[in-house]
Amino acid sequence: MLAHRTALVKLWGRTATRTAAKAGTERGEDIIDLTAEEIWSELAPTVREGAIAAISGNLNRYTDPIGLLELRRALACKVSAETAQPWSADEIAVTSGAKQALFNAALALLNPGDEVLIPAPYWTTFPAQIIIAGGRPIFVESRHNNYVPRPIDLAAAVTSRTKAIVVNTPNNPTGTVYDRATLGGIAELATERKLWIIFDECYGAFAHPPHTHHSILSVAPQARDRTLIVNSFSKSLALTGWRIGYLAGPKTIVGAVKALQSHTTSNPNVIAQHALLHHLKFGDGIFQQQLQRHMEKARALGLSILSNLKLVSPPSAQGGLFFYLDLSGLQRRPTASGCEFNPDDIADALLMNAGVATVSGTAFGDLSGLRLSYGIDLELLGKGLRRLTASLNEWN
Repeated sequence: MLAHRTALVKLWGRTATRTAAKAGTERGEDIIDLTAEEIWSELAPTVREGAIAAISGNLNRYTDPIGLLELRRALACKVSAETAQPWSADEIAVTSGAKQALFNAALALLNPGDEVLIPAPYWTTFPAQIIIAGGRPIFVESRHNNYVPRPIDLAAAVTSRTKAIVVNTPNNPTGTVYDRATLGGIAELATERKLWIIFDECYGAFAHPPHTHHSILSVAPQARDRTLIVNSFSKSLALTGWRIGYLAGPKTIVGAVKALQSHTTSNPNVIAQHALLHHLKFGDGIFQQQLQRHMEKARALGLSILSNLKLVSPPSAQGGLFFYLDLSGLQRRPTASGCEFNPDDIADALLMNAGVATVSGTAFGDLSGLRLSYGIDLELLGKGLRRLTASLNEWN
C-alpha cells in the first residue's frame, strides 16, 4: 500500500532508544539520556532579542524560498571568512536545518544509481537521504585508521558511477577531527576524478585543542566549484529546535535548491531567520565562548570518568559533542554461554541495568561502537558515565 521508498529507510535508531528511555522515565525509573545530538543550554541573548523583535514587528509573511537577502549576505560574509575566499548571497541558501540542506544537495546532484562515498562509521541520515534521492551509498571503512578516512581507500572505492564524497568533520558519531593533510587528499581526489564534495561541518564550533577544525576550501581552494558546504546553528548556538541552517555552493546548485524549497518548505521559518540575522549583526561572540567552555568542561569530566574503563579504551573525543567507544575488546571477552553479542545488546543492557540510554554503533554501520553525548547537564553527565563505567567494567 505504501510507496516503495518508505521501505528503504528506517526510523533513526536514536529515536527508538530515546522512546524507550522516555517510557522508563514515565514509569518512574531513573534514566539518564546520553543519546541527544544537542546541547542543553539557554538561548543566546541576541537570538532571543531578534526573535522577540520579529514577533513584535508582526513579521509573518513569506520570504524568498532560500531566505532573506540580508541574511544570505551576512552568511556569505561568514563563509568568506572561514574559507578565505569571497562569497556572495546568490551562493547561499538558508534551509530548515542542515538536514534540509543535505537532502537538497542529494536531490540536486544525484540521478538514479549514482554512487556516493561515505566514510564509516557515519551519521545515519547520510545514506538514508541518498537512498531516498535514488542514489547508492558506498561505505568506506575508517576504523582501522582511528576513524579518519584515508584518501587511498576512498580512491579504491571510486567507480564510473561515483558522483560525490561526503566529508563530515568534526565527525558524528566518532568525534574525529580531520587534519589538513586528510582534507587536502580528499579534495585532490575529488578534483582529479570530477567528484562533488558534500562538506558537513555542523560541529565545527567544537574542535578541542590541540585539534583544529578547517574548512576544506581553506585547505584546497581549487575544489570550490565542486564543493557544497553544509552548516547549521543547531550546535554552535544550541538551536536544534529552531531548524535553521544553510548550504553554500555554486550558483547553479543554489538555483536548483531554490526551486526545490519553493515546492517543499516554501521558506525557512521567518522568525528564526530574523533572530539569526540579529545575532550575526550584533553578537559579540561571548555566548559561543561560554558554550565552548561548557563543552570543554563536559568533555574533561567525561574523559576523566571514562579513563576508569577496564575492558574498553577511552575515547579521544577530538571534536563535536560525543564520546565514541570501541567495544571490540569487550566483545572478544568469553561469556559463560559462549554467545556472541553486539552493541545493541550492550546498549539494551546499559538501559535496563544501569539506567543509561546510549546509541548503538549499528545505527552508524559499526558493529563495535557505542555513542555517548556529553551535551547534557554536567551533574547528570557525571552520574550517567559513572554508572556506565561501572556496568561495562562488570560486563560478563
